[in-house]
Amino acid sequence: MLPTPCSIRASALARGGVAEALALRPRRRPLLARALPRPLAGSPLALLSLGIVVLWGAAAVAAPLLAPYPPLDQDIVRRLAPPNTAHWLGTDPLGRDILSRIVYGARLSIPVGVAAVGLAVILGMMIGSTAGTLGGAVDEVIMRITDLMLAFPTVIFAMVITAALGAGIRNAVVAIMLAWWPSYARLVRGLVLSLREREYVEAARALGASRTRIFLRHVLPGITSPLVIMSTLDIGHAILTFASLSFLGLGPPPEIPEWGSMIASGRSYLDQWWISTFPGLAILSIVVPLNVMGDSLRDLLDPRFRKG
Repeated sequence: MLPTPCSIRASALARGGVAEALALRPRRRPLLARALPRPLAGSPLALLSLGIVVLWGAAAVAAPLLAPYPPLDQDIVRRLAPPNTAHWLGTDPLGRDILSRIVYGARLSIPVGVAAVGLAVILGMMIGSTAGTLGGAVDEVIMRITDLMLAFPTVIFAMVITAALGAGIRNAVVAIMLAWWPSYARLVRGLVLSLREREYVEAARALGASRTRIFLRHVLPGITSPLVIMSTLDIGHAILTFASLSFLGLGPPPEIPEWGSMIASGRSYLDQWWISTFPGLAILSIVVPLNVMGDSLRDLLDPRFRKG
């Protein structure tokens, strides 16, 4: 009979080796490490990224409490002021506080990125699952349309759609969704084709289960993890795309605090570096952590990347 850890510690304590028994005692993981999945808890970079994303979310929710000034208030006397004690990040050409506008800009950029990717996931999943489930001519037609849309770069395609629909937040969300759904449709279609050949799906089909029931009960759980990983990575890209549209004047009106339009307002004031630099750093500080989070979720949810 092999000795157990408890018996080893008991024998060490019986011999009077208190220090030895304490050394043999297994170390308990910290509370935060026990609450989080191992790929997140074991990666300081992933924890830092998660903290930054949470902080940005909290800042967006509590923007009226955190912003030192109203984002639309103008002070022409203090226009183009460099960072100082009154305005920590300086002011823009109209004398508006840049810090306040960055904080309020998070209330627009982050929800737009989440909404656009969420709609793209829903639309792509519906189209991809239909193609993978029905197959045949339906699959061929859908995939050829998807290939045609994937031939265009997503950012340029979103710009064309927004220019056709007109500037505005809603049209920007629609444009990002239409530019992103083909990637999800192709991903879901491939997963459905793979999963529908599994034994448990064949058994459900032999028992007379409908296509809808097979998809909801047996196929959908298998495609959820890849969708979560891909959507987490794409949220940062959607925020960056929305900022690009706003930079070109295809987003919200210029007076609305948005990071891309804030960068655009500094194009004519290169000597006043703070006007464009700080909104750009805000975009960087949310896009990079979201990408790191997506990689960590891949390590957590994808069995091929799990460490034994």
